[in-house]
Amino acid sequence: MRFGIAVFPGSNCDEDAFHAARDVLGQDAEYLWHKDADLKGADVVILPGGFAHGDYLRTGAMARFSPIMTEVRAFADRGGPVLGICNGFQILLESGLLPGAMLRNRGLKYRCEHVHLRVEQIDTPFTSAARAGQVLRIPIGHGEGNYFAPSEMLQRIEANRQVILRYADPEGRLDDAWNPNGSANAIAGLCNEARNVVGMMPHPERACEALLGSVDGRAIFDSIVGAFRSADQPSPRLRRSAMASAEAERLALQPSVVGAAGNRHPSLSMGRSASLSAGRSR
Repeated sequence: MRFGIAVFPGSNCDEDAFHAARDVLGQDAEYLWHKDADLKGADVVILPGGFAHGDYLRTGAMARFSPIMTEVRAFADRGGPVLGICNGFQILLESGLLPGAMLRNRGLKYRCEHVHLRVEQIDTPFTSAARAGQVLRIPIGHGEGNYFAPSEMLQRIEANRQVILRYADPEGRLDDAWNPNGSANAIAGLCNEARNVVGMMPHPERACEALLGSVDGRAIFDSIVGAFRSADQPSPRLRRSAMASAEAERLALQPSVVGAAGNRHPSLSMGRSASLSAGRSR
């Protein structure tokens, strides 16, 4: 499969995402410059972390107008998988591809540390390889990761099971002391109603190799690779049907089967076999 990694002025995690996709996962990867209007055949799009356009106005507020985002939106509308990481999550919010907004961290400090995330939903292309309730240890690095949504929107998000990751303690228990930025409902990751667009503040690309202190980010990337492979394969029912059809065709072309179909006249059987053989030779 092919990963498309968007690059905005100020992106600084694009190379990390590229490395995870190509060197760790062994998949194809392409950079997508923000002024491009072509996803270059990407099967999945990643909006990486960083400070797009210097975070002027608001985080992601200017990046939403980049030409590449028109293509990303169309791709998402067609059901294509899109992952926004940190600043990429903020861009998805500003673009309206995900609900809600980001505020400054409570305490108004930049937080750069490992956090624990409880997996809430596994029916998205980015969490399907995880277990519900699994605790992942993945780093964060942001100053505006305090997720906010009005109460009515939060209720709708929760009812639709759109919260896919929550900040938790190492045992997976929800505790405000382990919420690093004050996010509403401890939301660390969110999907759209169609479940193909996901945003998360923690950085899974920084947790794909033991050398970096954690491999838990692999759950996110292994999920999308596995989902793509599953989608690329026919269902078991279709495979069985295709195998049955191929076997029937193979048997129908065997002279012994043709002649054994209740025909007691060898000369007629030989004639049918010869006819089939002639037909194949033509």
